[in-house]
Amino acid sequence: MSTREVLQAAAELVAAFARNDRAAYFGAFTADASFVFHTLPQPLLSRDAYQALWDSWRRDEGFEVLSCSSSNAVVSLQGDVAIFMHDVATELRMNGEQFFSQERETIVFTRQGSRTEQEEGLWLACHEHLSAMPEGLPPP
Repeated sequence: MSTREVLQAAAELVAAFARNDRAAYFGAFTADASFVFHTLPQPLLSRDAYQALWDSWRRDEGFEVLSCSSSNAVVSLQGDVAIFMHDVATELRMNGEQFFSQERETIVFTRQGSRTEQEEGLWLACHEHLSAMPEGLPPP
């Protein structure tokens, strides 16, 4: 079932991020994936652009993910595209300081590979949009 596979792909992506597994995290995205983060002044238009930024954060600011959890997941299947929405709680360390954020995120997945009844194909993320949680809402 595709919904289950998208939820699994999203869970693996979040888990890789949570454990600072750079290879697994970026391996969950297509090469031409795009990223919109409310904390950046402009979109990142490729996986390589995001990887370069991630590497500079680690090198220059001691960036480290301490934890990340997902809640309130919703999947909308649109053929070979799936829209995954969730609330995400993240704890990071930068410049020796810990930061906690609660955000809302949309990840668009696209099905890669063959589609037979036995094999659904691999779901990879092709777009990620991270938004600040609206003020006044309780934590997830």
